[in-house]
Amino acid sequence: MPSPRDRQARVATSAVFALQGLSFASLLVQVANLQTKHGIDDGTLTLLLLIVPVFAGVGSMAAGTYAARHGSRPLLRVAQPAVAVAVVLAGLAPNVPLLIPVLLVFGVSVGAVDAGMNMQGVAVERRYGVQVLNGFHCVWSVLSLAGALWASAASGLPLHWIMAIPMVVVVAGSLYAGPRLCAKEEEQPESEVSPLGGSLPWRPLIPLCLAMAFLYIGDAAVSNFNTVLMKNELHASASVIPLAYAAYQATTLAVRLGGDVAARRYGPAAIVRIGAVIATAGFLGVVLAQNQVLGIVAFGLTGVGLAVVGPQSFSAAGKLDPAGTGVAIARVNLFNYIGFILGAAMIGGIAEAANYRVAYAAPLVLAAAIFLLAPAFQPRTPAAA
Repeated sequence: MPSPRDRQARVATSAVFALQGLSFASLLVQVANLQTKHGIDDGTLTLLLLIVPVFAGVGSMAAGTYAARHGSRPLLRVAQPAVAVAVVLAGLAPNVPLLIPVLLVFGVSVGAVDAGMNMQGVAVERRYGVQVLNGFHCVWSVLSLAGALWASAASGLPLHWIMAIPMVVVVAGSLYAGPRLCAKEEEQPESEVSPLGGSLPWRPLIPLCLAMAFLYIGDAAVSNFNTVLMKNELHASASVIPLAYAAYQATTLAVRLGGDVAARRYGPAAIVRIGAVIATAGFLGVVLAQNQVLGIVAFGLTGVGLAVVGPQSFSAAGKLDPAGTGVAIARVNLFNYIGFILGAAMIGGIAEAANYRVAYAAPLVLAAAIFLLAPAFQPRTPAAA
């Protein structure tokens, strides 16, 4: 039975996930508008988008090292407000030379928050004794969806105001949640030891890392380029463009609402397999879509399929590190950004050589490959590990 302190930590962790979703969406749905504002061509846009995942990977690995010594709570209390500040500055940046350092700060801070919040989520899941991590990713999707809908509704306002107003909520929420997160001793019970040994070898994590990379190649395709595809290929208006990302986040949310229950009933491997099949169908729909409605529906279908992979990757990584050092989670999270880097480079490069429809064939193939990695998501006992 969870204690009042466990419930308090769960609420605080939910807040951190939600605020990260709002921050991320507030920047990513404005990619096409930022491209127009600064007169950036597709090749330059691809290079700029690579800044975020490259430095997010740095932030994630640094977060793993820091959290192993001090816990993830102090990390999140600094990094999450830094994300909000970076989003505001991205909207205010008057030119590309000033936008670049802002994207660098955003990337490092986002990486630190992504790793830290999943460390908190696994700690809460361990204290509850049942799967709850999908629920945290669910609230991420709720606020990410809200960010996309806000951008659509406020499309008549100046860009910097559209991006800045939600960040007031992020800073206030971060100040609330920070003191209530799990402290180091709550994340890392001294009585536990890792079944993989103190050094946490990479081999048992490799299938999870690959699945995470393939997931985020797909997610990068959707998050970074959905606005450009909707604008350039399907000729959507400013108010319609954000609806593709909103559909992606809405379906992600719908699946994650029942994700924990489904994982407990059918097992993580089964739902990852089903997700891979649906995501593949979704990307096929993006490639073939001939109008805006079909494009929005296809992006929504990719959300259905990809929604379960991330939470189950972190949950499986947490089971391989019951001591709660955060090292396994930081390593798996690193492949979030490797996937994002490869996704941005791959989609942008193929689109420049051909078009965005052809580019979306790449995540289609990799989403199908996740099906083959599903057995790694089954719960593993210390002896098996």
